[in-house]
Amino acid sequence: MKLRQFGFIAALLLAASASGSGVMPPDSIAVREPVASVSVVDLDGVADVDFGDSESELTRRGILRTDVDACGPTLTGYDEFSPIFIEDRLVLLWAGDPVHTPEGIAAGSPVAEVRASYPTVRELLAPQGTYRFDGLLARDGDRAYLFLHDGHTVRKIIAGYANWAHRLFVEGHAPC
Repeated sequence: MKLRQFGFIAALLLAASASGSGVMPPDSIAVREPVASVSVVDLDGVADVDFGDSESELTRRGILRTDVDACGPTLTGYDEFSPIFIEDRLVLLWAGDPVHTPEGIAAGSPVAEVRASYPTVRELLAPQGTYRFDGLLARDGDRAYLFLHDGHTVRKIIAGYANWAHRLFVEGHAPC
């Protein structure tokens, strides 16, 4: 794993934690966009981008850009995603708002809704004394969703290979 990827992951976790600090007043909760305008991330990836795709293949197809002023590579046409590559292969996608899973889980969804949609979800507790979110790991074979949450609401969705999602949670890294 490249050092910039560890830094990228650490910064994103920190940003996700900071953005979820405190209680949101009821009048400041964002209105969700219509489903037709929202990207869906599933356990294969997103349209035209699959977990396991190589950086070189995605670059050749014009989907991966490394020439932009960002903390890592970006996906052309998928501004709400941050890709994580390990050994030249896409292993995780950090999904930003308004991305949701096929079951309708998105940032802002209640944790109870995650548990209902994924009955075998596994609870992951953030280390005491950190500013990290707890997680719910919904695994299906070698793939999983990692839902970072504040105890009540999903704050961030990460999809990809289960072992990398779990490792990301345990080691506490972010994409930037």
